[in-house]
Amino acid sequence: MTILAISLLTLVASIIGTVSGFGISTIMVPIVLLFLPLPETLLLVGVIHWFGDLWKILLFKHGIDKKILIYFGIPGMIGAGVGAALVVNIPEIIASQIVGVILITYVLYLLIKPNFRIEPNPKVAGVGGGLSGLLGGLTGVGGGALRAVVLTAFNIPKSTYIFTSGVLGALIDASRISIYLISGTKIPQLLFFGLFLFIPASFLGAEIAKKLVGKIPQKTFRNLIALFLFLLGVKLLFFP
Repeated sequence: MTILAISLLTLVASIIGTVSGFGISTIMVPIVLLFLPLPETLLLVGVIHWFGDLWKILLFKHGIDKKILIYFGIPGMIGAGVGAALVVNIPEIIASQIVGVILITYVLYLLIKPNFRIEPNPKVAGVGGGLSGLLGGLTGVGGGALRAVVLTAFNIPKSTYIFTSGVLGALIDASRISIYLISGTKIPQLLFFGLFLFIPASFLGAEIAKKLVGKIPQKTFRNLIALFLFLLGVKLLFFP
């Protein structure tokens, strides 16, 4: 029953996470924590999340932007490694609440200035990548949302947004997963075999999301991401 429940959870999280560019960990971590300790939860969800990133890369490969990948990805990997190494020593509640405030503030600002846009540059992308990686490795949630804040501020095409989120997420996930494994964290044997269901479920969710994204206009897509960010911000602030 646990494997079937996590498979269904993975399907739903993959649909939302592919469309929004973030959210798989945010949806799954609190629920999987009911069954596993935090380090094991972050490792299991991290593996599922990595495959979710892979599907974004494969399904939206026409949206590549090499400069954003380099400027954002390298600091993100470094930040994720540092966050993952600190996860057993630093409580995540305060970090999650800070992320919540940032997300809510950003969305409210977009309501005031809906045409807000930042020109992509190495400095902004580097800072955004480093912070998103750090919080992703530290808490298992929030990192993708901060990445979404920067990428939506760039106002890039939706295919580029999803592809970039996938590549950066895969790099950051690989970094933090390796740290979890090196530190001795393991997935319980039963759930390890459950990955043979979880991974196909994540691909099915990504396929469904691809069809949905193709029907959403660019402006509506940006507003949809803002809605996801606001809901996540409220969740992290009041229910960290």
